[in-house]
This record gives sequence, structure tokens and C-alpha cells, in this order.
Amino acid sequence: MASREGRRHHHHDLVPLAALISKEMRSEKMEKPTVRCGHAAQSRKGEDYFLIKTDCQRVPGNSSSTFSVFAIFDGHNGNAAAIYTREHLLSHVLGAIPRGLGRDEWLQALPRALVAGFVKTDKEFQSRGMESALSLVSSLRETSGTTATFVIVDRWTVTVASVGDSRCILDAQGGAVSTLTVDHRLEENVEERERVTASGGEVGRLSIVGGAEIGPLRCWPGGLCLSRSIGDMDVGEFIVPIPYVKQVKLSNAGGRLIIASDGIWDALSSEMAAQSCRGLPAELAARQVVKEALRSRGLKDDTTCIVVDIIPPDNSMPPPSPPKKHNKLKTLLFRKKSANKLSKKLSAVGIVEELFEEGSAMLAERLGNDECMAPSTSGLFTCAVCQLDLAPSEGISVHAGGIFSTSSKPWQGPFLCADCRNKKDAMEGKRPSGVKVA
Repeated sequence: MASREGRRHHHHDLVPLAALISKEMRSEKMEKPTVRCGHAAQSRKGEDYFLIKTDCQRVPGNSSSTFSVFAIFDGHNGNAAAIYTREHLLSHVLGAIPRGLGRDEWLQALPRALVAGFVKTDKEFQSRGMESALSLVSSLRETSGTTATFVIVDRWTVTVASVGDSRCILDAQGGAVSTLTVDHRLEENVEERERVTASGGEVGRLSIVGGAEIGPLRCWPGGLCLSRSIGDMDVGEFIVPIPYVKQVKLSNAGGRLIIASDGIWDALSSEMAAQSCRGLPAELAARQVVKEALRSRGLKDDTTCIVVDIIPPDNSMPPPSPPKKHNKLKTLLFRKKSANKLSKKLSAVGIVEELFEEGSAMLAERLGNDECMAPSTSGLFTCAVCQLDLAPSEGISVHAGGIFSTSSKPWQGPFLCADCRNKKDAMEGKRPSGVKVA
């Protein structure tokens, strides 16, 4: 093995550095797709918000590091949570990614950063509501919540994080339609119902006079139909902001993303939405999807749609790229990829390669392990969620059995500050919601 690697290293030494750089630049130019998008909406309650940013950069000032962000936030019981999440979620996600990573490492770090960003956004929104508890605006904040479907497109790689029931689908070349999100509706998601009840919540329908039960399954207290969201201070903290995350790599044939609030999906199936707009440019496609939903069901809810086309640099359809091999160091630092049956089927025909999928609501599982976690440049450790600097004696391992437990290894990260550890315990039903541990 050593001799093989030695030969490979020797071979690279024979290639002039300028030639390698030139080859890399040509490859980057050839492989980078064009991203075009459009959106459309019809408002009934004024609680749907969206985000489109096509000029983000992993490395400030480096145009080759550009990526795009698309998101839909479907608010309920007011719009404060949706507005706050639209304004802060992206910065919280990017702030959780270590500095100085190359593109591949940045993409591998993204799923964990998305979890941290969602939890931080929820925690800060709820904290701001409690700080101004006497104001009218605060009253709205305390009861408002939002779904969040958050999509990052970096060349051919698509990463989606979601809580709630706003959906993202992929219409790949060849007509294969797949869902890149999981609906967190209690009515339809058995695993989430079991998690909520195990954490101390009650799941049932609304009871009316005479004892009859009506409507969809809801979580009590609060009566929310969703098991995951951002905000919702009037329900138990077992309604968690930890997102389902999926990351896929498209083939060089490209594809189309349709991101929409439940005003679309309550009217159209994923296949119907995809079929309704095929052949149209992104802007017209978004309008057509909204039009079809309104034609099917009428305007009963806020209805918002974003269409994103990932277009090859030419009209040719090259063979799919082989999956990249991950070295052992990267496997230790970042979570391994997983695959479900649908993605394996799509990968087999060269349409999409699944890189990552995880939907656990357990924060320790989502943040993973940092066996050899080093302090920051300031000499302090950092909270994995809120990015607060911590002295080594202040950090609490995310894997500790309880907030005062000494059973875990004190050096095994990632670490949480006391507030984020309280949040974790509440989400897992280890303490009553809203009870602070001094």
C-alpha cells in the first residue's frame, strides 16, 4: 500500500504545478451548471415567506465558491417565527461550519451545521419572546411557529434540511420524481407520534361537545399538527427544531427542484406538480404549479412555490460520474453517507447519488463525535449549537447522560453550553418544558 501511494505521489511530482492549476480551472468551468429559479405565491393568511440567494460564497471574494440558497417558511399562529427564521437561519448555519475547509469537506460538514443552525434559530427566537414577555408583539411571538424547508445548491450537490410539511421534490432528467424531505405531520408519521408520546406529549384529535373527535391528529398541549417546527413556545419542547437532512449529487444531466408550502402539496401529489410544469422555464413553471394547485383545491391556505433548474453547461448528457471515495480521516470527522431504497434505485441508473440522509430527532446522534476536538484559536472550546466560546471546564458533552452526569468522557465532544444542554434535555423529555436548570 505504501509503495502504491509512493508511486502515485511520484507521478504527481512529474506534473508542473501550473498545468495542474490550469486543468483544475478548466474542469471547474466545464462541470459547473447554470442555476435558474423562479417563484410564485398566492396569499390567504400572509404567513408564508421565502428566501432566494444566488450569490453566496464559501470563500468571500472567490466567485468559484458561489452557492445558492432557497427556502420556504410556512408560518402558523402568526408570522413572527417565519420572519425571524428567514432573517437568521442562513447565518446560523454558516456560522456552524469550521473555517478553512475545501469544497468537499465543506459539503460534508453541512448536514451537521444545518442541525446546529436550526436549533440555534429556534432557541434564540424563543429567548427573544421570553425577554419581552409583556409586549403585544411578544405575545404573537410566543405562539407563532414555522415550518422550514432550506435548500443549498452547490454545483451538482443539493442539500435539503426540513422541519414541518413544506416539501422539496427532485424531478431528475428521465422523469424520475423523488422527495428530498419528510413530512412531519402527526397524522401521517408513525415514528414521530411515538417519539412525541415517549417524550411526554399527548397525541389525539380535537374533542367537541359529546366526546366526538374531529380533524387531524394533534400534539397536546398546544394542539399543533406537526411534530417538528421552529418557534411554537406554547407547545411542549418535544416539538423539536431538529431537521431531516438529505444530500444528493445529481448527474451531469441536471434536474429540477420544486420547493413549496403545504398549500401546494395538499392539492397536488409530487408527480402531479412535476408533470404540470415540465418544459417550462423556472419562473413560468412556479406560476403553473401554483395555478394547478388553486385549480384543484382553491385558495384555502397560503400557497408558495419555488422552482430551481440545475442546467448542464451544454445539451449533451455525459455518463454519470463515479462516486467519490472518502478517506478514513474524513469518515471520522463527518458522518457517513446512508441510502434508502429509492435513492439506490435512482443511483443505479445514474440520475442521482445519495451522499447523506439522517432524520433522527436526537441531538447527540445528529452532532456525532469529536474524539480529538481541539480548542479554537482563542484557546477556548465552542458550543456546537450556539457557537459560544467555552472554557474547557464549562463545556458539557452532548453525550453526557444528564446535565450533572460524570459518566461520559469529559474530553469527548462536541460540547454544549449550559443553555443548549437544557434545550437538549427538554427536547428529549428529560425535564419538563420551560423548566430551567440553575
